[in-house]
Amino acid sequence: MGHPARRFVATASLHGASIRVSLTSVKTPAERSSVEARARISPRRIASLMLRAMSPAEGSMLCPQCGRLIGVSEERCPFCGAWRPGMFGAAPKLQRFFAAHHIDLISVIVTACVALYATSLALDPRAVFANGFNLFNLLAPSTRALFQLGMTGGVAWRAGWWWTLLTAIYLHGSLLHIFFNMMWVRNLGPVVSQVYGPARAFVIFSIAGAAGFLVSNLVTGSPTIGASGSIFGLLAALIVYSRHAGASVMRAQLWQWAIILFVFGFLMQGVNNFAHAGGFAGGWICAQIMKPLGEKRETPAVQVLALALLALTAIGVALSFVKVTTLLLSQ
Repeated sequence: MGHPARRFVATASLHGASIRVSLTSVKTPAERSSVEARARISPRRIASLMLRAMSPAEGSMLCPQCGRLIGVSEERCPFCGAWRPGMFGAAPKLQRFFAAHHIDLISVIVTACVALYATSLALDPRAVFANGFNLFNLLAPSTRALFQLGMTGGVAWRAGWWWTLLTAIYLHGSLLHIFFNMMWVRNLGPVVSQVYGPARAFVIFSIAGAAGFLVSNLVTGSPTIGASGSIFGLLAALIVYSRHAGASVMRAQLWQWAIILFVFGFLMQGVNNFAHAGGFAGGWICAQIMKPLGEKRETPAVQVLALALLALTAIGVALSFVKVTTLLLSQ
């Protein structure tokens, strides 16, 4: 006699909604295992269903990879084979968002640096004039205030606060420090945005800065801040572009700037040349991966990555502030 029929129900939860699969007439253990395996919903399938529910895929768009006109709901581009170029309908919305709002991530960088510099001064105003009127230390925030906002290296790195690789980019140690760094960001940033696109420029800036601080933390472990590693990354990205474009005069000028800035770092006390070298290498690698706009359009994935890095940096600043402030209050 055979075993009586059994009923197996698989349920997957998608933000309150349920997908139920009912399987009947499963008799033997082997059959049951086989049916359960087929009924199991993979995480990738669940993510696809969630994205499709949030972003109805209708209409047409240009493929971010090849620039051909395709359907938003295409699983793969029929021309270049790119997987889910429409990101389940989210890609056109991202492209319209960046185009309609004229997102200027370079201005976001400058604004964030100035705002955090002012905040670092306000957190410990008594330390602002502790160094007197020394030009190189004029209006210098205290070490405590900088750790509160996400300085990397030192105790923060030893505590495993990895997010400080990003947050430290936006912190500066004096008025002269932030003035020169923002001058370079305003000079190089728009050019990199024009060549690579705003989202790619922000990714290059962030990854280069994080790479520079990673090298610095691994080699020295000393507390460190500043956007100079990211600036070297922007220089490297423009050098990569000039090589591809055959602009020898531009390439020679950029190399001259990079070498002068690097040598200048050895002549001044407290300059982190390990972060400069790491930032240059990080920017070079990013630029090699992210082709210029003339060769490849900005993909929605890069735009999402840029927004994710921005959000992660903001969360990191808040996290550092909470952790350091909690430690200070507990003493």
